[in-house]
Amino acid sequence: MARITIPYAVADFVEMRERNFYYVDKTDFIPGLEDYKAPVFLRPRRFGKSLFISTLACYYDRTKADRFEELFGGTWIGEHPTEEHNRYMIVRYDFSKMVMADDMEGLERNFNDLNRSPVEIMVTHNRDLFKDFQFSSKKEASKMLEEALGYAREHGLPKVYVLIDEYDNFTNQLLTAYKDPLYEQVTTKDSFLRTFFKVIKAGIGEGTIRTCFCTGVLPVIMDDLTSGYNIAEILTFKPVFLNMLGFTYEETKTYLRYVLDKYAPGASEERFEEIWQLIVNNYDGYRFSPVGERLFNSTILTYFFKKFAANAGSIPSELIDENLRTDINWIRRLTLSQNNAKEMLDALVIGGELSYNVRDLSGKFNKKKFFEKEFYPVSLFYLGMTTLKSAYRMVLPNMTMRSIYMDYYNQLNKIEGNASRYVPVYELYDSNRSFEPLVQNYFEQYLGQFPAQVFDKINENFIRCSFYELVSRYLSHCYTFAIEQNNSVGRSDFEMIGIPGTDYYTDDRVVEFKYYRSKDADRMLALTEPLVEHVEQVKGYAADTKRKFPNYHVRSYIVYICANKGWKCWEV
Repeated sequence: MARITIPYAVADFVEMRERNFYYVDKTDFIPGLEDYKAPVFLRPRRFGKSLFISTLACYYDRTKADRFEELFGGTWIGEHPTEEHNRYMIVRYDFSKMVMADDMEGLERNFNDLNRSPVEIMVTHNRDLFKDFQFSSKKEASKMLEEALGYAREHGLPKVYVLIDEYDNFTNQLLTAYKDPLYEQVTTKDSFLRTFFKVIKAGIGEGTIRTCFCTGVLPVIMDDLTSGYNIAEILTFKPVFLNMLGFTYEETKTYLRYVLDKYAPGASEERFEEIWQLIVNNYDGYRFSPVGERLFNSTILTYFFKKFAANAGSIPSELIDENLRTDINWIRRLTLSQNNAKEMLDALVIGGELSYNVRDLSGKFNKKKFFEKEFYPVSLFYLGMTTLKSAYRMVLPNMTMRSIYMDYYNQLNKIEGNASRYVPVYELYDSNRSFEPLVQNYFEQYLGQFPAQVFDKINENFIRCSFYELVSRYLSHCYTFAIEQNNSVGRSDFEMIGIPGTDYYTDDRVVEFKYYRSKDADRMLALTEPLVEHVEQVKGYAADTKRKFPNYHVRSYIVYICANKGWKCWEV
């Protein structure tokens, strides 16, 4: 078996290159960053921020000049280096390693414990320049940085390039833990964090620091720091940087071909298209500008590829890295009350979208605004829990998020998830592959738990999402799923696709859901066959799937959910 060179959880650029891991080259963005002194780039968790920080550190580090070709040969920047490569002394901080505490004194102590070593490392690596320099004290990280910068300025040393990974990580933890008073202490007056950023600001102003590049998730902290660091330039929405983190369609297709060539040699073009469809169905969806390209979360995608490689070219049984599921605590913290949470969840899982003010995306906002009800869409967007559909609407980015929101919706509405309600019918499905009992079970055991008044509020989007969430609990080992999948004749409601390498391979079910409220329920339940236009609709979706995958056994269904009064299911 070929050695696995898929770099899941690899965030060190040197390791990436030394071990010949597959590398999605993002170095063409480096020249554009040189136009900024205090750039800040924000993305949700696990979008490759740490690896990019490591890449910049290697590129600008004067002590790695003799390894430039080794590290950057074959990359875009290796072929087009800027004059500034390997010119600076590097200080690299990682705030994600910060240990929490219950009071200001503890936080300050932990902050200093974490952030003394980066400055020491810079001095050690550049001892040829710092000669006999010694810190007067090693108690305060800010003071140590200030002293090192002072020596560099006094002796005409090369400029310092500061990198801060996950600059807002520990302050975000304070917010999710409801430690608002402590958060406010950290970001106001003369706190250790404001002092730290004041030192960096002064270093940039004096010319000792070339650049301070920060990554993070939220812009909240930058605004709350106010004058402590009012030179920050948020690059998140600048068109030239939109694709700097995350994988584009083109990058992902190239990655997939590499994986297939290495771990499934001889794979057909149809095999490529099968897996590509699976990838799009499960991982696609992030857009960071109303007109920007759709992007994949790089870590989630790399997780899938590594599992695929480890399975010798077979689809892994678990498609989502559970470590990457967004912490539901953020939703709880944002909404503040159960009523607010229910209202927001209703908008997403029933309405399918949230409206937003596009000006709020790039405008500065502090903690107070972040938790305002009308600001939820933007807050969720930064956290990676929603993404942009247009200049007016936000939606859930992918199937993973649909599952998370539906699960929380069920919790809030006290919908019982006891397996005894569902397991018998799914056990039976293993032997008879009959779709109709799944619909019956969904109607009786899931929808049957809702009070009557809910049925005049829910719609087809809710039916699609909740049916998917339930079915995926028990059949994700043998099917992948798609909701509103684009095809040549429209968007199919729901599709189950048998996973290659399982007994379910080539089994494809295309479902068109229709929902009717109480006033129409009896009329629709009286039908002995579905409406012709619905039959034509779902058969068009099925035919499109069959054209793409001729070897699939495609079966199509029409399902009528008629409020809480009954259901109909036809195979057509």
